[in-house]
Amino acid sequence: MNRYLNRTAIAAVAIAFAGQAVAEEWNVSLWGSPRAFTAHVEKLAELVSEKTDGEFTLNISYGGLSNNRENLDGISIGAFEMAQFCAGYHRDKNPSITVLELPFLGVTSLEQEVALSMAVYQHPAAIADLARWNATLVMPSPLPQYNIVGVGDAPETLADFAGLSIRATGGIGAAMEAVGAVPTSMSASEVRQAMDSGVVKAVSFAPHAHMSFGTIENGTWWTTNLNPGTVNCPVVVNSDALSGLSDDHRDALLGSVDEALDHYIANYNGATMDAWGPALEERGITQVTFADSEIEAFKEAAAAPAAAAWIEQNTAAGLPAQELYDMVTGMIAAAN
Repeated sequence: MNRYLNRTAIAAVAIAFAGQAVAEEWNVSLWGSPRAFTAHVEKLAELVSEKTDGEFTLNISYGGLSNNRENLDGISIGAFEMAQFCAGYHRDKNPSITVLELPFLGVTSLEQEVALSMAVYQHPAAIADLARWNATLVMPSPLPQYNIVGVGDAPETLADFAGLSIRATGGIGAAMEAVGAVPTSMSASEVRQAMDSGVVKAVSFAPHAHMSFGTIENGTWWTTNLNPGTVNCPVVVNSDALSGLSDDHRDALLGSVDEALDHYIANYNGATMDAWGPALEERGITQVTFADSEIEAFKEAAAAPAAAAWIEQNTAAGLPAQELYDMVTGMIAAAN
């Protein structure tokens, strides 16, 4: 009997250790709060847990693991296994993917933004670029064209942007500079305080962020059709952590990306945009629509110079910049 009990105990311990061996927990560094911008990461966590019967979990933290501008650094040292960041926060750290932030590329949908992002993410230059940070690009956070919420007198022409202090990152910042505005790069979580204190008079965001970070609470006007571009905010994983997963767990993670992105797009095009118009109307925010001639002049002033400067700078840095730019613009032309 004792011998039987001993064997049973040994078997129970072995099973326990086996369970521990296959269980996996990853920490995920996001910021702000759950919102449209993070819906795909939340969905990914849900799908991964379902597909692995709870053996692989993604523990999502909103600001508890890292500052959003330091998420890529945290990934590089393995401080956490997954993170989201925006390329424009540190263009020198991820120059390859900033091609997607050039102004006036002409992207017309979130689906198109996903296709472009995934093509760039899978390009050898982007893979090598992010490998410097021990990071693997997994999926984008597709955003629509940005527009501006501001305080004070509403602009009537593009000339009215001269001297305006505006939060605008990446290529959007370059575009605003082309019409005389004074762009400032800051993370989304810093924007409301900067706007309240007068550090900036206007903010360039996608609709969900204007709602999530409170710019419409004190904004008095919004541009309906500037559409200067968007930002690219990938979700990345620590490459060592990814390679260390079991085949089943890796398949559960990577095999859930498409479904997570589909969920994100449906939510953004549905609930988020359904709430945007009423949110503006409830607050009496003036909607500013510029004439087609103004928009064309804006494009002429901003698009070509920004692209030429990006290509020159990144070619000098050793990237196949012209190739990346041609790939992106070629895909857009073919789709449109």
